[in-house]
Amino acid sequence: MPLCKRVIPCLDVDAGRVVKGTSFRNLRDAGDPVELAVRYSEDCADEIVLLDITASTEGRSTIIEVVRRVAEVLDIPFTVGGGIRTKDEAWSVLLNGADKVSLNTAAIQNPQLITEISKNFGDQCVVLAIDAKREIRSGRVIHSVYSHSGTKHTGLDAVQWAKRGEALGAGEILLTSIDMDGTGLGYDLELLRRVSSEVNVPVIASGGVGELKHMYEAITIGGADAVLAASIFHYGKYSVRDVKYYLKERGIGVRL
Repeated sequence: MPLCKRVIPCLDVDAGRVVKGTSFRNLRDAGDPVELAVRYSEDCADEIVLLDITASTEGRSTIIEVVRRVAEVLDIPFTVGGGIRTKDEAWSVLLNGADKVSLNTAAIQNPQLITEISKNFGDQCVVLAIDAKREIRSGRVIHSVYSHSGTKHTGLDAVQWAKRGEALGAGEILLTSIDMDGTGLGYDLELLRRVSSEVNVPVIASGGVGELKHMYEAITIGGADAVLAASIFHYGKYSVRDVKYYLKERGIGVRL
């Protein structure tokens, strides 16, 4: 039987508060991470992702206190990213309650970090986060990878980086469209389709959801194994259960 598709609320954290913006800019407050984590867990979320979005740009480690506080109230899988630069920092995050670590900037700077963490703790707990933006090169559309919360162009192609990340030991890809993030216009289905068709690990769609149909499209057209969202949950437009009942009514397997 096919695996159920997952619905994952995302907590982008800055200075201990959950925030949300558009294309990684113009951040506004969305609440307390612990309170939101409890709400989503009770609402049948499959997982929670917490990203310390300023850790890499500020050159610091993940805020462990926030990780610990959120982990204490959860009984579902919990992924943490932002500022994890070494195997020891990954271990610290796992020790404080995370089930998975998400690597982005540090993995770009040191790809072997993916392998090191995977070999020590298992590939099931290594999520490669890719932030990508559309560009035109030689007359064709490509998706370029950006680091440091979408501020630095790396020159990497998102599809090729995803394939390399899988080969290095990543057990999952968290794929975010910078162009669509926070717009409510839907996921970048072309980006999703390109990456999901080239890797054999689960792909999480991120960036742009505004309507329930966008999540259905990410799964059926984009090939996503999970859909991640923030604004629609934080500001009460939809609940996790709304998403799951919508998907279930359209033949998508979900956990209820």
